[in-house]
Amino acid sequence: MKILVTGGAGFIGSEFVRSALRGELADIGDCQVTVLDKLTYSGNLANLAPVADLPSFRFVRGDISDGSVVDQVVAGHDVIVHFAAETHVDRSIASPTQFVMTNVLGTQVLLDAAMRHGVRRFVQVSTDEVYGSIDEGSWTEATAVAPNVPYAATKAGGDLLALSYHRTFGLDVVVTRCTNNYGRYQFPEKVIPLFVTNLLDGRRIPLYGDGGNRRDWLHVSDHCRAIALVLGAGRAGEVYHIGGGTELSNVELTTRLLEACGAGWDLVDHVPDRQGHDRRYSLDISKIKDELGYAPRVRFEDGLAQTIDWYRSNREWWEPLRDRARFATRGELLGTL
Repeated sequence: MKILVTGGAGFIGSEFVRSALRGELADIGDCQVTVLDKLTYSGNLANLAPVADLPSFRFVRGDISDGSVVDQVVAGHDVIVHFAAETHVDRSIASPTQFVMTNVLGTQVLLDAAMRHGVRRFVQVSTDEVYGSIDEGSWTEATAVAPNVPYAATKAGGDLLALSYHRTFGLDVVVTRCTNNYGRYQFPEKVIPLFVTNLLDGRRIPLYGDGGNRRDWLHVSDHCRAIALVLGAGRAGEVYHIGGGTELSNVELTTRLLEACGAGWDLVDHVPDRQGHDRRYSLDISKIKDELGYAPRVRFEDGLAQTIDWYRSNREWWEPLRDRARFATRGELLGTL
């Protein structure tokens, strides 16, 4: 199988690439992988170093919004797994334009190329944030999207475009929507690596509002394993939810991170809440469990400990990224809590 992975130098995409090429995703088997990545501030070739010398790997630097580049790269591939996206909510609030260009226009350019070149399957990797916020219960795949911030709105737009190409043109499209990911190689603007790397250096960490916002946490390896299941056996035109099964408030998460890093609440700055900050996300994952046999394998306690140990042992990876991860909003260095 020849797989084109967009955004494969990012956090989740690179985990998928490394796992696929190492034969760790049983539902994919032997494969050749091409990564198409623009290498924006969060793209990092170091994420792909463990597999860069394999003959089954190829890297192309390019923008998914560039039709000529995409047309050349898509040719000859059996499937596309589309991770490439602008993802940081704070950045989308400050400057939405690039999010529209990448998450909507870029997806449309890829879909057109997939049609021209007879791609067998297109997997659109998305997020629970497209649904907005839910006070109780969980969203199903039949829930209508209702995004509240520009990032989520552009991801919802990409999802709807992808599904429309299935319904209008018959392209084999499957959409996955996941909960909050964590794990190694995550760019340190996101909350867990931001907090961990700051705490390891005795720096302060920011907590939005009252810290009562709730998220479900999914280890990146479980996410990639679920994507492989969907790639292999998901039904065309369907949406599949992927979750980790550990819902925590931001206060609860912060408490665990402080304890794991040997720090106290004196290092926490309570900062004004983010605009449009969704209170709670929750996905019903019954569909992917029942149809494809998915269940998360990594216990949050184990995965978090492994993740913190990885950042503690890999300063050479994250220290050069610290300046790139600094994003000023209201004068504070913020994550995504």
